[in-house]
Amino acid sequence: MNDNKFELPIHWSDHEDIAMGLYEKFGDDFDESKIYRIRFTDLLEWILTLPNFVGTREESTEGHLEQIQSAWVYEWRDNQ
Repeated sequence: MNDNKFELPIHWSDHEDIAMGLYEKFGDDFDESKIYRIRFTDLLEWILTLPNFVGTREESTEGHLEQIQSAWVYEWRDNQ
């Protein structure tokens, strides 16, 4: 049983943690070029559904989304 209640909450500034969560969720469904073509509206929705993510839609910024997108690419590269 995977119990997330003991994991720390994830905030908007936790770009690497969010990227790892996105990679765990989507795996190799998205490669580098596909990750950079994701619309920010879709990326925002996916982030908001990650386990232990406590940020809100209103707290998100384009800067956060750009950094998360880049961190996701690095996470994908590390797993190839």
